[in-house]
Amino acid sequence: MQFLDFEKPIEELYTQLQKLKEMSAKNQQIDMSKSIQELEETIAATKAQIYKNLTPWQRVQLSRHPERPYTFYYIEKIFSNFTELFGDRQVKDDKAMVGGMAELDGAPVMVIGQQKGVNTKARQLRNFGMANPEGYRKALRLMKMAEKFNRPIITLIDTPGAYPGLEAEERGQGEAIARNLFEMVNLKVPVICVIIGEGASGGALGIGIGDKVAMLENTWYTVISPENCSTILWRSWDYKVQAAEQLKLTSKDMKGFNLVDDVVKEPVGGAHGNPEAMAATLKEYLVSSLKELSAVDAEQRIEDRITKFEKMGFYEELPE
Repeated sequence: MQFLDFEKPIEELYTQLQKLKEMSAKNQQIDMSKSIQELEETIAATKAQIYKNLTPWQRVQLSRHPERPYTFYYIEKIFSNFTELFGDRQVKDDKAMVGGMAELDGAPVMVIGQQKGVNTKARQLRNFGMANPEGYRKALRLMKMAEKFNRPIITLIDTPGAYPGLEAEERGQGEAIARNLFEMVNLKVPVICVIIGEGASGGALGIGIGDKVAMLENTWYTVISPENCSTILWRSWDYKVQAAEQLKLTSKDMKGFNLVDDVVKEPVGGAHGNPEAMAATLKEYLVSSLKELSAVDAEQRIEDRITKFEKMGFYEELPE
């Protein structure tokens, strides 16, 4: 188990607990069960206290935790009969964007998401979850296929942004994302988007237009990462904590601004602390949301979707 800097008190208690368990295993004549139980209760109380008052930057750190569940984990735990589909039919298959047909609680769906990779080699293969234009065109191809076969669409968002390389721009990165925004607004099937980790800029928005847009509790969603924001405003990464505060990027902030519809609660300690419980909670949310959306007429869903996004943002009109 890996601990973040603000989790040091928990790490120290876990170290003590491990030592007690080792001593108990070596010397079974001494009953240490009471001490172990008390220490476990102390860990639970300490964890609850720390996670009750997380700062925006700490939530950013949690969203990037190396043990946090990624898209393929949720696909495995939530969906059945998953068949992965590949390629954009123009350039190549983008490994950062994955998707395919599956079943959710017996109902046929199309699931699409960004995959970061679980180790160094996989992260390089997946380009750290940063999709190229062909990734977004692949996602759109699968969405149009889902519409053709009347399958609801579920997208799982986890990206530090669309790939910013020269070759991506040459192949039309901006146009590919913009095309997805236009097409997703008009999809006739229900669309549910969930931010499961990082939700940065157009890279997230390219698969983030839905009837329901939700965030897991310890995720973030904004136009730019705190580090890059700090670099632009202060010309240094040293102010990333302040940038995270000012960007108002947490799930609570986004819900308050009506930029997302729901916040899905995570287990105490984050999704990586109990990934199976997180998957069960997310599945429950997806099943109930899909049931709700399926009861609405397709044309009405499109109208509601457009209206929702039109109302986003704050502005003031000055008198002439």
